[in-house]
Amino acid sequence: MPHADWTTLTDDQQLALSREALRRAAETLAEHAEVLAAEMDQGTLADRGGPDALRLFAAVIRATNQEAFGPVGRA
Repeated sequence: MPHADWTTLTDDQQLALSREALRRAAETLAEHAEVLAAEMDQGTLADRGGPDALRLFAAVIRATNQEAFGPVGRA
């Protein structure tokens, strides 16, 4: 498959790729927050009141991401 240069993509393609990249980044952040919360729950990391805050952070990221970008494929 040939390599497509960003500038050769249509505006719609660029927008779709950008949205997907942002969606994946947001999900990665949310997943990391969940992992940190679990580590604190297990005592691996010092709990300074963080697990609930991290879970809230993860939920906010996911909710905001869903509201801002909608489902994949609707660019």
